[in-house]
Amino acid sequence: MIIHLKDSVTQAQIKSAADATQAIILHGEGVKLITPAALKEPPTAIQSLVESFHPTDSDIQLASRGYSSETRTVEIGETTIGGSSRNTVVVTGPCSVESREQIFGVAEFITKLGLKTIRAGCYKPRTSPYSFQGMGLEGLKLLSEVREKFGLRVFTEVRDATHVHDVIEHADVIQIGAKSMYDHGILKACAKTQKPVLLKRGFGSTLQEFVQCAEFILSGGNPNVILCERGIRAFEPKTRFTLDLCGVAYLKEHINLPIILDPSHAMGHAYGVADLTRSCLAMGVDGLLIETHPNPKVAKSDAAQQLDFGQFEQLLGTLSPVANAIGKKII
Repeated sequence: MIIHLKDSVTQAQIKSAADATQAIILHGEGVKLITPAALKEPPTAIQSLVESFHPTDSDIQLASRGYSSETRTVEIGETTIGGSSRNTVVVTGPCSVESREQIFGVAEFITKLGLKTIRAGCYKPRTSPYSFQGMGLEGLKLLSEVREKFGLRVFTEVRDATHVHDVIEHADVIQIGAKSMYDHGILKACAKTQKPVLLKRGFGSTLQEFVQCAEFILSGGNPNVILCERGIRAFEPKTRFTLDLCGVAYLKEHINLPIILDPSHAMGHAYGVADLTRSCLAMGVDGLLIETHPNPKVAKSDAAQQLDFGQFEQLLGTLSPVANAIGKKII
């Protein structure tokens, strides 16, 4: 249950009310208490302090449309995602920052297409310890240079809690990858900033578990959370993962957070990314995350799924008719 306290409450009364309900205190637009979902009404002892309350039937509380029916608005620089905007933000770039020449070449390409955001990893949580792990802080500094020179907004991933603050400093959107969805150190560190967070669904996680991880960030004080469906592990081995569009339909109906889809990781092969991207866009989602590389054949990570510049430009040219058909705008 979410309890909104009256504006007149004192700090002592807030603490007393939180203790009485075993609640998390959330400051923002007024003071909220987020209590265990089993509580259905405020205890009698604190009812005089309560402005309003919102019972829930699960631990999906702040992200529930039952609590707030409108999709949350997240500002990424001058770009608005979610809310009443009709924007579908196309975020592209390589899986990893590999060199100055590579990432500046991608940034120049993106800028010429009129897009405003770039994605690239610097800390890579790889499955194998013998794979390229990313350039780390050096890569982050290159992304900062890209932002300064080209005016692009940067999405980049945090691998563990030890470098969250470096990523916060150099990125515009902090990406929490599928392998890190349950990392409470990352979740709690991201909750302490107001910087937008892109939370990817773990490939073995239910929708309930996915959104509950978002609740850790929301209840910690950061309202700027974007969900990313990137495919779940199923029994079919011919594609890398299975993109759960049924799950996306559920999230759109029941969850008030903006949603981005990642067809690159779901498909795992460049040949299927364009068709899958158009299917994602037809769902009316808030953004698309697509991997693009100057020369995918020599990419140090996820080479098979990255589009080259020609493939991406061709794909981008097919998106406007789909967007127009559902009242969306590609940015």
